[in-house]
Amino acid sequence: MTDAADPRSRIPGTDALLALPRLAKAQDILGRDVVKAAIATAQQRARAGEISPDDVADAALDALPATASQCRPVLNATGVLVHTNLGRAPLSAAALDAIQAASGTTDVEFDLATGSRARRGRGTLAALADAVPNAEAVHVVNNNAAALLLCALALAPGKEIVISRGELIEIGDGFRIPDLLESTGAVLREVGTTNRTTARDYADAIGQDTGFVLKIHLSNYLVTGFTATPSVRELGELDAPLIVDIGSGLLAPHPALPDEPDAATVLRDGADLVTASGDKLLGGPQAGLLFGDEALVTQLRRHPSARALRVDKLTLTALEATLRGPEPPVTRALNADPTALTARADRLAARLREHGIDAQAVRSEAMVGGGGAPGVILPSAAVSLPESYAAALRMGDPSVVGRVERGRCLLDLRTIDVEADDRLLEALRACG
Repeated sequence: MTDAADPRSRIPGTDALLALPRLAKAQDILGRDVVKAAIATAQQRARAGEISPDDVADAALDALPATASQCRPVLNATGVLVHTNLGRAPLSAAALDAIQAASGTTDVEFDLATGSRARRGRGTLAALADAVPNAEAVHVVNNNAAALLLCALALAPGKEIVISRGELIEIGDGFRIPDLLESTGAVLREVGTTNRTTARDYADAIGQDTGFVLKIHLSNYLVTGFTATPSVRELGELDAPLIVDIGSGLLAPHPALPDEPDAATVLRDGADLVTASGDKLLGGPQAGLLFGDEALVTQLRRHPSARALRVDKLTLTALEATLRGPEPPVTRALNADPTALTARADRLAARLREHGIDAQAVRSEAMVGGGGAPGVILPSAAVSLPESYAAALRMGDPSVVGRVERGRCLLDLRTIDVEADDRLLEALRACG
């Protein structure tokens, strides 16, 4: 039995805490179970003497997440523009507004003027067509792997896909594109060698059993030295449909990435279909984009598996807003002026030193990441801190993820929007 003088006897009960207006409001946002769990933890801390019984309600509120999801927002200071582990492209404000507008009931597949069913995501499809005007038709699925899967299912059932041995690639988390394609029942007809493949190698392999020729961009590594690979223009002249996976989602040429393939150019050079990602260099939500020949796109769209691979209304609206709205964060980061980044680093480091933090402005090198533009270095600037800051910042609020080089924690500013500088300073001061 607890002594009346024991402070633990003053620990408020769960029902009483749940009835407090501020915790009742939290239940409306997060759900009763999440709030009860935070209350139980705070009560246990009070029993252990870590906090006063009078502070249980405050401790429970402080421990609650911002949303009902376990996902935490992160400031990406790694210098990797499209960081797969951090969710790839951060969405633009326009895309976030579009998601909010579409979160309820919407006309995604309904014509308000006629009261009849309409083409699903027609606004998004129109925006994609405007972005790549030389594509006869467009289609959207849930990621680029799904786009390749749909091509194999619809165009090469029981047939051969002609592909260079040098393009039988593996990407993140052990995902191998050859395994994906073979899972559809298609047969891979490998041509050439790891380092050298010619147009003649492809031509010699094409026959009655050919479903299509597939060319895959080596998006996350480079093969250099004694190498050869035919151009899209050369392959486009062969007697078989040509599908080109450009990977990163660049829809038109970008001056900073002269060697990165883009959808418009690849179609112009003779590809029948182009597949791409929507959540990499395009800077939108995860999606697989298909551009090209109208008859082939129609065949893909009408295949039974297309229904299983389609995207939801939130993705469609975010993608349209990304295409039609102002430049998204990935594009801003790609276009950032190194001189302006250096000035920001100097300014931030000086403010941190005023608070007694060992901060220096240093030159840095950023990269595209996410399977885009391998080997391309983007000059940048960073704030350099003692290595111990790396872990503290990751666990802070807001969480900041940088990188460690030569015993220092670097916060690369190319991947942090200038509007987030105050939040970055707040996180750093909390660790100082």
